[in-house]
Amino acid sequence: MSRIYVLDTNVLLHDPYCIYKFQEHHVVIPIWVIEEVDRFKRDVTEIGRSAREVSRQLDKLRREGPLSSGVSLPSGGTLRVVIEEVEKDLPPSIREGSADNLILAVALYFKRRKQEVVFVTKDTNLRIKADAFGIPAEDYETDKVQIEELYAGHRSITVPRQTLDELFSKRAVACPEPLHPNEMVLLVDEQSPSHTALARHSPEEDLVVPIDDVKGMWGITPRNKEQRFALDLLLNDQIPLVTLVGKAGTGKTLLALAAGLHKVADQQVFKRLLVTRPIFPMGRDIGYLPGELEEKLKPWMQPIFDNLELLLNLSYSNRGHDAYRELVDQRILEIEALTYIRGRSIPQQFMIVDEAQNLTPHEVKTIITRAGEQTKIVLTGDPYQIDNPYIDASSNGLTYAVEKFKDQKLAGHMSLSRGERSPLAEIAANVL
Repeated sequence: MSRIYVLDTNVLLHDPYCIYKFQEHHVVIPIWVIEEVDRFKRDVTEIGRSAREVSRQLDKLRREGPLSSGVSLPSGGTLRVVIEEVEKDLPPSIREGSADNLILAVALYFKRRKQEVVFVTKDTNLRIKADAFGIPAEDYETDKVQIEELYAGHRSITVPRQTLDELFSKRAVACPEPLHPNEMVLLVDEQSPSHTALARHSPEEDLVVPIDDVKGMWGITPRNKEQRFALDLLLNDQIPLVTLVGKAGTGKTLLALAAGLHKVADQQVFKRLLVTRPIFPMGRDIGYLPGELEEKLKPWMQPIFDNLELLLNLSYSNRGHDAYRELVDQRILEIEALTYIRGRSIPQQFMIVDEAQNLTPHEVKTIITRAGEQTKIVLTGDPYQIDNPYIDASSNGLTYAVEKFKDQKLAGHMSLSRGERSPLAEIAANVL
């Protein structure tokens, strides 16, 4: 039996094509949603882009017939824009309320007429309100990833001793069990658990190959097996997309920067190291920043500069003279905001997108599709530290990319769990 799905504004702004994803069911958009979308259409942000795309999609469907009566969708359902007076369906105390209440009233209108209705919104409080009225309410989850079940990028497998011997002697063994492309493996000797080997699945031959020890690189040496796994992915030129997920202090950004500098400055595999991150403040924003673009970006990019200074072995006495400036002047390093990436083509660069958990799936798609020939993209972030109010640990672009690319030969992923910043930072990440 087909249902009626009443959509909130935030669902359309999150995914402008959501109206096509409800299969044979009926999609209803309250007129107040159109009003709210209209207010965002002039924004130069990603939300503004989504608002304009929503308007284009609805205008295209309008040519099929009047939206007030309903038009057919390719999926077999219908789309209808509701303009009925529905305030009377609300309790008197909230009739003179926000657009949210009026949008909710549309769902209540259908429910009181004995129709099977579901209210879809990404607003948690509005879902609670809907529940109070007895209206089934859901989050929009077509692009959600269950964070507890997120692909880890590595696993441990117990194997016979001869498998380890063959790995060391022949530098490759058959897969002991089905593995994802480029998945990392800890092979454990079934007779002696202390006898282990670190390896990676090679999708070209469908074999498991050993991971070589990584020597000190820009002063950085991996401290645990997950960091060794991550560096192997970062240094592999056959893997153009790498995602690194982990809590604060696990070394995601530092490892990516060290690998990028090694590939650009030492091996000259790439022309430039491009580092970027989304502009989202933690806590109250301090307002507009004075100066040229570089001066405005510096507070946002300071975590990158801190890691670069560490890699350049600066002492506390000369820490303030911006030693990374030499890398910028030599065009080895470029640091910029994500704001200006749309429309670019980025060839032969090692590109690091830090704090990628603050990006939407569409923004991550925009970034990855900028990659030109011989470009490597590294996405790093902690899904549990999100400052973007429109996404969460399950719906952000970083975890979405991990899940969508886990079966692709051109991608590799590593989840890092052990903090190496300091004993205090590790305890804080675990107990606070």
